[in-house]
Amino acid sequence: MPKIKHIALSTQDVDKTARFYIDVFGMKEIAKIDGPGARGYYLSDGDINLAILNFKSDAAAGAERGKEYSGIHHIGFQVESLDVIAEKLSEAGSQPREDVNQALGVGRGTQHHGNVEVKYSGPDGIMLDVSETGWVGTSGL
Repeated sequence: MPKIKHIALSTQDVDKTARFYIDVFGMKEIAKIDGPGARGYYLSDGDINLAILNFKSDAAAGAERGKEYSGIHHIGFQVESLDVIAEKLSEAGSQPREDVNQALGVGRGTQHHGNVEVKYSGPDGIMLDVSETGWVGTSGL
């Protein structure tokens, strides 16, 4: 059964937002990131990876929100098989976000970069991230 293991928040002030979740909820800083698509933090409570991100381009953020958006950006599910979940997502009308996958240099058939494998469209405009390998700071399946 797929498990929610990752939630990503898009924000304009990664330091202030990360500090809030560390100070108020006791989350631990797992990594500070500064990649081609975004900069920010990975925090964890031991079960879930919470990404606090400031996207560097509209393409990396997804054109419908853009890099100026603040709020829930995507939810990540760890799955046993990318092939099985791809079929289920397709049957449900969810398509790969090839625009975002390409901007981030990820997606099916590409080398995986830690903490992101394949992005898909989800209901209500929430992007979905599915991964077989999981996220840093999580407990796995």
